[in-house]
Amino acid sequence: MSARRFGLTASILAIGLAGALGGAGLASFAGAQSKPESLLPPGFDDPVPAPAPRPSPAPGQAPGTGAAPAGAPGALPPAGMPVDPSTLPPLPGISREELARLPSLAQLENMSSEELDQLLGLAAKTDIPPGAQRALTRVGVLAADEGGLPPVALANQSDKLVRAALNGTRGPMVSRWGHILLRRALASRLAAPLGMDPIEFAALRVGVLNRIGEYALARAVVQDVDTANWSASLTQEALAAYLASGDITGACPAVRLQGSQRQDGEWQMWQAICNAYAGEAALAATQLDRALFRGAAPRVDVLLARRFAGAAGRGQRGVQIEWNGVDDLNPWRFGLANAVGEPLPEGLLDKALKARGGAYFARAGALMPMLTATQRAGLAGQAAREGIMSADAMVDLYSEVYLDSTATGEAQTNAAALREAYLATDPAARIAAMQRLWAAGATLGGGDGYGARVLTAYAAARIPASEAHAGEAGDLIGAMLAAGLDRNAVRWANVVEEGTLGWALIALANPRSGEVGQGGAESFIGNDNSEEQRKSAFLLAGLAGLGRMSESDASSLGADFGVELARQTRWTRAISDAANVGNPALVVLLAGLGMQGTSWSQMTPLHLYHITSALTRVGMVAEARMIAAEAVARG
Repeated sequence: MSARRFGLTASILAIGLAGALGGAGLASFAGAQSKPESLLPPGFDDPVPAPAPRPSPAPGQAPGTGAAPAGAPGALPPAGMPVDPSTLPPLPGISREELARLPSLAQLENMSSEELDQLLGLAAKTDIPPGAQRALTRVGVLAADEGGLPPVALANQSDKLVRAALNGTRGPMVSRWGHILLRRALASRLAAPLGMDPIEFAALRVGVLNRIGEYALARAVVQDVDTANWSASLTQEALAAYLASGDITGACPAVRLQGSQRQDGEWQMWQAICNAYAGEAALAATQLDRALFRGAAPRVDVLLARRFAGAAGRGQRGVQIEWNGVDDLNPWRFGLANAVGEPLPEGLLDKALKARGGAYFARAGALMPMLTATQRAGLAGQAAREGIMSADAMVDLYSEVYLDSTATGEAQTNAAALREAYLATDPAARIAAMQRLWAAGATLGGGDGYGARVLTAYAAARIPASEAHAGEAGDLIGAMLAAGLDRNAVRWANVVEEGTLGWALIALANPRSGEVGQGGAESFIGNDNSEEQRKSAFLLAGLAGLGRMSESDASSLGADFGVELARQTRWTRAISDAANVGNPALVVLLAGLGMQGTSWSQMTPLHLYHITSALTRVGMVAEARMIAAEAVARG
């Protein structure tokens, strides 16, 4: 901190302390200070004072007499007469505890201007005019007329169940359509449940959005709450969302407003970055030097913060990022390195993607705008498979890759295959191009390769429904339904043979389908060679949940491979009760709780039955159909 700034800080602090001691204390304190030296030329700020007007005598008082006789209590001494300290009122006492709370000189030197204002009581809680402050009655970004859920759906619901459902949702959904449905609920403009603070409700929802990889949407939801109202938990979730979306300075209003409420290393680096972009580059450099010297954070993390903060100032020293000895990647390194354009060491990202928790980097990197299309293409498959990226977004991304003359490797090969899947004149050639992409599914998001199905959804919808392609109908219909193209899929209803995969998918996804006979289901079961006949189990559970087959018939047909739909658990009772009272928001939250996992092998027919049944009863039939069809396609 410069000497001039520190002198100003000390003077302001002195005035603030004197004010706390009372008026008399201020007079004594001010009298003990020497007059500050002026920086202006002599005489510039010292005009000749005008003679003070003589006070008018009070009625009945002779001119020239004072208001009170000399020596009377409260009388001012004549000019030039020394002050007797015994006549001054006593100073208020200050306890040792109060003195201990005063900041040290080192702490003062490390404070930003906002923190000094807060110390002296000069900072307002918010600079937003009262008429512009946002209400907390409904928080979210998706209104009911935009596809959001009813805003008061949870208003009369007990907070305990909602809190348990949100806290219990710790990871991604096995279902792409389940993810999309849960995202819709979490982004809706909702009133908080009965007995729950709206800020806590917002923090819980943003936490789930972060955990399922919806960082951009999480950032949008926190921005619907005025920064001055953020709690510690909402702030933490907001920082995670800003970091994963590459918007480092977006968190600065909250960081500077909250000041030194936290002391961990990451918070200190956030503070320094935000101080730099607020024009306090010298203070930011001091904070980062201190963090590096004291080991508040790993060296490479502080160096990345230095590089980012240095971009805000003029004449900043260059920062060389030292990756030697760095064997792992964390969200801070990934976010800051991409934000400043620092290349990651070769193999570091690949190692992180394969490690536990590596899905974070694929979900975040797939949507980071500072990465090239080729870099994002290597990460986008998982985002598409999980429901974070749409089929349209995937096609746009690979179109950029195709147009990039410098693109090489698998991304360029897949982009060329996708172009052929759209533009080849022969439908058989287009199907062959799609099959190459499906076979390369491991490079398009790993897992079961469902990201490749999402990528080719619209290309599959362009294939004419023909007997010549009946053998590929199941794969084509599965790709269409990955993007919700049920009307295109239904065109194949007269082409597919009863008992095939295509028939099963249409039986679940067709919006006009009635009751399905046992004959077709038995034929499908006989042709099913999936592990433990999981596809058949999901078909029966989906048909029963959608009301297209009775529960007893489904259980009877599935008795040989463990289809049990009558069993009751605490979760099944809760979601059934929510459906019985017609509460779609609660049904979706509980469905998300029951669909957690990384593979469809973690989903049971019992859960699928209750999820599709509850969604159907609260009017979300389309979502139930897509989830059931996806279960059979990926089971």
